Amino acid sequence: MRGSEFAELKAFAAVVERASFARAAEHLGLSPSALSQTIRLLEARLGARLLNRTTRSVAPTATGEQLYGRIAPLMRDMAEAVAQASAAAGQTGGTLRINTLGMAARQVIAPRLGRFHRAHPDVVLDIVVDDALSDIVTGRFDAGIRVGGRLEKDMVAVRLTPDVKMIAVASPDYLERHGAPQSPAHLHGHACINWRLPIDGRAYRWEFEKKGQRMEVAVDGPVVTNHSDIGVAAAMHGLGIAYAFDRERVDTHLASGELVQVLASWSITRPGLFLYHPSRRHSPGALRAFIDCLLDRDLA
Repeated sequence: MRGSEFAELKAFAAVVERASFARAAEHLGLSPSALSQTIRLLEARLGARLLNRTTRSVAPTATGEQLYGRIAPLMRDMAEAVAQASAAAGQTGGTLRINTLGMAARQVIAPRLGRFHRAHPDVVLDIVVDDALSDIVTGRFDAGIRVGGRLEKDMVAVRLTPDVKMIAVASPDYLERHGAPQSPAHLHGHACINWRLPIDGRAYRWEFEKKGQRMEVAVDGPVVTNHSDIGVAAAMHGLGIAYAFDRERVDTHLASGELVQVLASWSITRPGLFLYHPSRRHSPGALRAFIDCLLDRDLA
């Protein structure tokens, strides 16, 4: 295979994996027009249309999907071979695609980005924040970060954080006006900040447990959201009681007295954050380095 032919196939794979000419061009270090010309040359050489393009999206045709299915494993094997060779020479490089929850991006990844880049300047981190629990294999990601109860099957999982207690919180002003609920059943008489599940859009039924007794409560209130910032802000402004999925968002407000915990004895423990990736015999060197950084093992 000539170098130009490999470059065309690599460009085609990049467009399919990112579902975008702009993102693929940025990844490859090309201009969108140059990338479009490369794809046109490949299609002309093969005598087949490989991509369906609209002003808003790009997706492979049936022929393109078949071609990608054949070349993608080969390209991954080549990238892994190069990564292993680089690791053996004391170097780590390549692109690492990570699909992560928003709170994991804030709590775990963002504080370590600088350190990881300084240690591995040849690794490009392609981080997609996604609270909808996308399939990382279908999305062609190297790894994902989710809470423990949401891991995909047949994956290698690495714990990143301890389990956490979920807590119901409200502002002192709200509690002064309406009083504090004494049991989860009393929430039916309160305004609550509802949480819409990103995976299917359903409203979350608040879960509680005390001395082996479990309860689920469907709540109502003036705000429904799928973003923790909005839920916490609504509670702080006295609009109602919120149920905290993201402890980082509320701990400082609890310490300052802007929020107060209620129903503390009913709090449930939820799994912490895990990084997971497909079960392969060898993990890419960049992924191993990234895991070490997230676990602060690179500080040892």
